[in-house]
Amino acid sequence: MIKNIRHTGIVVSDLEKSLIFYRDLLGFKIIKQMDESGQYLDTVLGLKKTQVTTVKMAVSDGQMIELLFYVSPDNEKKNREVCDVGVSHVAFSVKDVEATYKKLTQGGIEFISTPQVSPNGFAKVVFCKAPEGTFVELVQEL
Repeated sequence: MIKNIRHTGIVVSDLEKSLIFYRDLLGFKIIKQMDESGQYLDTVLGLKKTQVTTVKMAVSDGQMIELLFYVSPDNEKKNREVCDVGVSHVAFSVKDVEATYKKLTQGGIEFISTPQVSPNGFAKVVFCKAPEGTFVELVQEL
């Protein structure tokens, strides 16, 4: 049934801060940005008077994320925990987790811990929070 994973949608409360994180700090490239509204969108989302800016972003192998900034309807930022039911995080492979950790820390990004080597020695892993609160796992295979 499933051919591939098309993208991961991330609702953001501050598009500029999120672009700094995903584009400038993590290196995603903007593929397409557009303002969307109308009956079609209201129908497929089950919302009313939807106005959303979508930003599709990709890494070099074509894997994509989509940032969604809703102008309407209003939504509130909720403080999430990594163990909350539902989608808990998005994981990205990185070449050097220590260098990425340092760059993001200098960029003001909040981390749960410092990078840790997995018990089986396969990877070095660290979790941070994106500006909208999404947990992001950064993984370097060793």
